[in-house]
Amino acid sequence: MVSEKKRAVLLLSGGLDSTTVLAIAKAKGFSISALSFRYGQNHEHEADQAQMIATQFDVNDHTIVDIDLAVFGQSALTDDIDVPKANSVEEIGSDIPVTYVPARNTIFLSYALALAEVRKAATIFIGVNALDYSGYPDCRPEYISAFQALAALATKSGVEGSAVEVRAPLLHLSKAEIIARGLELGVDYSMTTSCYDPDTQNRACGHCDACLLRLKGFESNGIADPTEYQAAD
Repeated sequence: MVSEKKRAVLLLSGGLDSTTVLAIAKAKGFSISALSFRYGQNHEHEADQAQMIATQFDVNDHTIVDIDLAVFGQSALTDDIDVPKANSVEEIGSDIPVTYVPARNTIFLSYALALAEVRKAATIFIGVNALDYSGYPDCRPEYISAFQALAALATKSGVEGSAVEVRAPLLHLSKAEIIARGLELGVDYSMTTSCYDPDTQNRACGHCDACLLRLKGFESNGIADPTEYQAAD
């Protein structure tokens, strides 16, 4: 019988970061309830990829929730807006990019909080990162701290003195450090893609922020990225 302290809900997108967090959580002995979303994203392959990864890691259960953030628009991930492209990490801008999905992590964490109460899980894992990332406001340490405070106030378990803990083990790691940790744990990164604009065969574009940061992370580790990229023009 798994104790409540070792039960966790983990937000699983099918990308590099969330898969690394899954490997970390499993290595720490957590029984995982994975949670993924079809949220109206243009790259809906994510849910299928998350299912494959959840199966590979033998999670306790995997819930895929259908919601439609595309009705709000104003994001290149859910709307008919071009994904910004560049040729190097140095060209990535400092402003919050158009790939930001309004309030996405708040929505996802709220679902995770509900599932954690139902599953009697003491922990939520999320793969946000505040170093090598695209500048999203809901990936910062202060955001995680604020949601932790909300979890203590907004739930039955919190009011009763056992608030769910929100863990973000990648928060202060570079992409290279994240990949190195995953490789130590045996993560097969060929199962993952990080691209904001993959083609119909799920091949990564190689030029969006997520691809550039990922490629730099693998290069820093002295190995090739095993994911499949689109052929250069």
